Amino acid sequence: MEALYLLIPLSLVIVAIAVWLFFRMSDSGQFDDFEGPAHSILMDDDRAEPAQKPPGPL
Repeated sequence: MEALYLLIPLSLVIVAIAVWLFFRMSDSGQFDDFEGPAHSILMDDDRAEPAQKPPGPL
């Protein structure tokens, strides 16, 4: 029972820090662009460059 006197305030402090970090990152623009990374994967150019022909006989 005595452990609860330590664990409950400690957990409240940890939750408060997590909420503070979330709102701080939200204000800094961390979560502004949801669609940009998804579209950048679709527009990625994965084609290999054509192989060069070896030089012909001299």
